[in-house]
Amino acid sequence: MHLTIRARLTLLYFVVLAASFVAFFWICDFGFRRSIEITVNDASRSNLETVHRVIDGSLPKGIPKVQKELSELAGLWANGAIFEVAGPDGQWIFRPQRFQALQAPLPEAPAQGIAFLTTNLEALQYRIARERVVIGGDVFLIEAAVPTEPFDQALDRFRLTEKRFLPLLVVLASLLGYWLSGRALAPVNRIVESAKSIGVQNLSQRLEVPLEKDELRRLTETLNAMLGRIESSVAHITQFTADASHDLRTPLALIRTNAELALRRHRREEEYRETLGRILAAAEESTQLIEHLLTLARADAGAAQLRFETADLSQVLHKASQHARILAQAKGLEFSEEIDCEPLPVSMDSSAMERLLLALLDNAVKYTPEGSISLRSFSRGGQAIVEVHDTGVGISEPDLPHIFDRFYRADQTRSREVRGSGLGLAIARWIAEMHRGAIEVESELGRGSRFCVHLPLLNRENFVAVTPERQKATADSVV
Repeated sequence: MHLTIRARLTLLYFVVLAASFVAFFWICDFGFRRSIEITVNDASRSNLETVHRVIDGSLPKGIPKVQKELSELAGLWANGAIFEVAGPDGQWIFRPQRFQALQAPLPEAPAQGIAFLTTNLEALQYRIARERVVIGGDVFLIEAAVPTEPFDQALDRFRLTEKRFLPLLVVLASLLGYWLSGRALAPVNRIVESAKSIGVQNLSQRLEVPLEKDELRRLTETLNAMLGRIESSVAHITQFTADASHDLRTPLALIRTNAELALRRHRREEEYRETLGRILAAAEESTQLIEHLLTLARADAGAAQLRFETADLSQVLHKASQHARILAQAKGLEFSEEIDCEPLPVSMDSSAMERLLLALLDNAVKYTPEGSISLRSFSRGGQAIVEVHDTGVGISEPDLPHIFDRFYRADQTRSREVRGSGLGLAIARWIAEMHRGAIEVESELGRGSRFCVHLPLLNRENFVAVTPERQKATADSVV
């Protein structure tokens, strides 16, 4: 059975209130009974003392005088209080008719102190105080009884009131709790109704924040922040889809156009080869874009798995610099490298790290019309640092915070002739973050850019770099 929060709160109120009222009335009942017991015992003790004084005052005049005084005293007592006195020989000096109605003798009285017991005398319940006292050298037994019926009736009336009103109080309190829980949850219902009206079409809408600084306000602010993140994510997805479609449409249009032109009329072999070359280039561009999109999609889904192992970053740098040197020479650019001669042990996926470096170097070549490109590596502060510097067009200050965004290309007018998907730097940043590193960029418009990669460096003492010479020596030894 599924209950609403309001129903569960009301049920909880009912259980807690019922337990509280039961505990309260039980404590009251216990206190009432205890108070009755103390009151009756005090009255019985006081009556014992009165009888004691009467016997002490009249005993010198003889037992008959004692009996007379006790008889007069019995006539003065009200509220049904009675007493009896036994002499030294155990015979009753004074004993009312009610005591004689006892069906069974009372237990032996203690030699010292006062003993209390409760028994029935002629169908009425009494609290009896018993004490042996020494008067004039003789031992007398005094028993004083106080009726408990008035107190029992008051206790019964209290218990009857308790039985009548306890369920009513619990029910009324539960209904009040149901009403209060409804009032308390009303803002939650408003939040729910407002949240139902928000969809993909109006993600910019926000929930109304309560004025009170309470948990509901925190909930509303948290939901608004979540809506903001969802709106941003949807916007990124929409932009991502639009940009991907745009970038894929261009090479596909080239492929279709060239194919259609080639099929319109018979052409020479050289023309067919030229057309097929353009088609191949467009297909390669589309393939590269799709691979980049798949990489980022796997990264977003957490499915991209890198194989980390301890390796020398310098070797990856040498490999990447060979590729960059070819690209630079093809464009007439100077390329220089300054790679640390000491090994740079890093926990990394070598293929992914090479992809990061090639993305930075390829980006430097693309945006450097003339000048030079340099690759530099060194260690500092427990980190391996790689710098890629170019003297190209540079990046304007407003564009710097966005260059690692997907499909973002700084200064579209200047980079219109530079082909690319705009995903290389986004992938490079993701690879750096997966290696617990970071990428920083410094640039000035018209004076080039400097990209700096920071990676955590491992302990060099226990690392042995596997150089090509060492690989050849190991192979020779095996042979």
